[in-house]
Amino acid sequence: MPLVRIDVNQGRTPEELGELSRRIHDAILAEYGIPERDYFHIVTEHPQGQIFAQDAGLGFERTSGVVMIQIFTQGGRSREAKQSLFAAIAGQLGEIGIAGEDVFLGYVENTADDWSFGFGRAQYVTGELAIPAR
Repeated sequence: MPLVRIDVNQGRTPEELGELSRRIHDAILAEYGIPERDYFHIVTEHPQGQIFAQDAGLGFERTSGVVMIQIFTQGGRSREAKQSLFAAIAGQLGEIGIAGEDVFLGYVENTADDWSFGFGRAQYVTGELAIPAR
Protein backbone atom coordinates (compact mmCIF):
# COMPACT_ATOMS: atom_id res chain seq x y z
CA MET A 1 0.00 0.00 0.00
CA PRO A 2 2.11 2.86 -1.17
CA LEU A 3 1.16 6.43 -0.42
CA VAL A 4 2.44 8.57 -3.28
CA ARG A 5 2.99 12.31 -3.10
CA ILE A 6 3.50 14.03 -6.44
CA ASP A 7 4.69 17.63 -6.59
CA VAL A 8 4.73 19.60 -9.83
CA ASN A 9 4.88 23.18 -11.00
CA GLN A 10 1.59 24.74 -12.02
CA GLY A 11 0.65 24.59 -15.67
CA ARG A 12 -0.71 21.10 -16.32
CA THR A 13 -4.37 20.49 -16.99
CA PRO A 14 -6.47 18.39 -14.59
CA GLU A 15 -6.46 15.66 -17.24
CA GLU A 16 -2.66 15.74 -17.47
CA LEU A 17 -2.36 15.56 -13.68
CA GLY A 18 -4.73 12.59 -13.62
CA GLU A 19 -2.72 10.83 -16.34
CA LEU A 20 0.52 11.51 -14.48
CA SER A 21 -0.89 9.95 -11.31
CA ARG A 22 -2.40 7.03 -13.19
CA ARG A 23 0.90 6.27 -14.96
CA ILE A 24 2.74 6.15 -11.66
CA HIS A 25 0.04 3.88 -10.22
CA ASP A 26 0.20 1.60 -13.28
CA ALA A 27 3.96 1.19 -12.78
CA ILE A 28 3.46 0.31 -9.10
CA LEU A 29 0.72 -2.18 -10.02
CA ALA A 30 2.93 -3.85 -12.62
CA GLU A 31 6.08 -3.99 -10.51
CA TYR A 32 4.70 -4.69 -7.04
CA GLY A 33 1.47 -6.53 -7.83
CA ILE A 34 -0.55 -4.49 -5.37
CA PRO A 35 -4.36 -4.43 -5.58
CA GLU A 36 -5.83 -1.88 -8.02
CA ARG A 37 -7.67 -0.07 -5.22
CA ASP A 38 -4.46 0.52 -3.25
CA TYR A 39 -4.48 3.89 -4.97
CA PHE A 40 -3.47 6.69 -2.60
CA HIS A 41 -1.96 9.68 -4.38
CA ILE A 42 -1.68 13.33 -3.42
CA VAL A 43 -0.92 15.66 -6.31
CA THR A 44 0.20 19.15 -5.35
CA GLU A 45 0.82 21.99 -7.77
CA HIS A 46 3.22 24.76 -6.82
CA PRO A 47 3.70 28.24 -8.25
CA GLN A 48 6.89 28.65 -10.26
CA GLY A 49 9.85 29.16 -7.96
CA GLN A 50 8.68 26.83 -5.17
CA ILE A 51 10.28 23.61 -6.41
CA PHE A 52 14.07 23.46 -6.42
CA ALA A 53 15.46 20.33 -8.09
CA GLN A 54 19.04 20.38 -9.23
CA ASP A 55 21.01 17.41 -10.50
CA ALA A 56 23.04 16.45 -7.38
CA GLY A 57 26.15 16.96 -9.47
CA LEU A 58 25.21 14.45 -12.18
CA GLY A 59 25.64 16.94 -15.02
CA PHE A 60 22.15 17.54 -16.42
CA GLU A 61 19.50 20.24 -16.24
CA ARG A 62 15.91 19.78 -15.19
CA THR A 63 13.07 21.75 -16.73
CA SER A 64 10.04 23.42 -15.17
CA GLY A 65 8.24 20.15 -16.00
CA VAL A 66 10.01 18.36 -13.14
CA VAL A 67 7.94 15.78 -11.26
CA MET A 68 8.95 15.19 -7.64
CA ILE A 69 7.63 11.85 -6.37
CA GLN A 70 7.74 10.49 -2.82
CA ILE A 71 6.68 6.89 -2.30
CA PHE A 72 5.88 5.83 1.26
CA THR A 73 5.50 2.05 1.59
CA GLN A 74 6.20 -0.89 3.85
CA GLY A 75 9.77 -2.08 3.92
CA GLY A 76 11.02 -5.40 2.69
CA ARG A 77 11.37 -5.07 -1.06
CA SER A 78 14.73 -5.80 -2.60
CA ARG A 79 17.07 -3.25 -4.09
CA GLU A 80 16.36 -4.80 -7.48
CA ALA A 81 12.59 -4.43 -7.02
CA LYS A 82 12.99 -0.77 -6.14
CA GLN A 83 15.27 -0.11 -9.10
CA SER A 84 12.80 -1.87 -11.38
CA LEU A 85 10.00 0.32 -10.02
CA PHE A 86 12.04 3.48 -10.58
CA ALA A 87 12.68 2.47 -14.19
CA ALA A 88 9.03 1.54 -14.73
CA ILE A 89 7.85 4.91 -13.43
CA ALA A 90 10.34 6.79 -15.62
CA GLY A 91 9.23 4.68 -18.59
CA GLN A 92 5.53 5.31 -17.96
CA LEU A 93 6.11 9.05 -17.59
CA GLY A 94 8.35 9.10 -20.66
CA GLU A 95 5.40 7.78 -22.67
CA ILE A 96 3.49 10.96 -21.83
CA GLY A 97 6.37 13.29 -22.63
CA ILE A 98 8.09 13.70 -19.27
CA ALA A 99 11.85 13.52 -19.76
CA GLY A 100 13.88 11.17 -17.60
CA GLU A 101 15.86 14.03 -16.10
CA ASP A 102 12.58 15.53 -14.87
CA VAL A 103 11.61 12.45 -12.83
CA PHE A 104 12.85 12.67 -9.24
CA LEU A 105 11.93 9.87 -6.80
CA GLY A 106 12.30 9.53 -3.06
CA TYR A 107 11.41 6.17 -1.49
CA VAL A 108 10.54 5.92 2.20
CA GLU A 109 9.98 2.61 3.98
CA ASN A 110 8.09 1.92 7.16
CA THR A 111 6.27 -0.99 8.86
CA ALA A 112 2.72 -2.34 9.02
CA ASP A 113 2.39 -0.60 12.39
CA ASP A 114 2.69 2.79 10.67
CA TRP A 115 -0.60 2.83 8.71
CA SER A 116 -4.18 3.76 9.53
CA PHE A 117 -6.74 3.64 6.73
CA GLY A 118 -9.42 5.32 8.80
CA PHE A 119 -11.39 5.23 12.04
CA GLY A 120 -8.23 5.75 14.09
CA ARG A 121 -7.23 2.09 13.81
CA ALA A 122 -4.08 0.47 12.45
CA GLN A 123 -5.86 -2.07 10.23
CA TYR A 124 -2.76 -4.15 9.58
CA VAL A 125 -2.28 -4.47 13.34
CA THR A 126 -5.95 -5.18 14.12
CA GLY A 127 -6.14 -7.78 11.35
CA GLU A 128 -8.79 -5.90 9.35
CA LEU A 129 -6.28 -5.90 6.48
CA ALA A 130 -3.82 -8.63 5.68
CA ILE A 131 -0.21 -7.49 5.64
CA PRO A 132 0.88 -7.57 1.99
CA ALA A 133 3.28 -10.31 1.00
CA ARG A 134 6.50 -9.36 -0.76
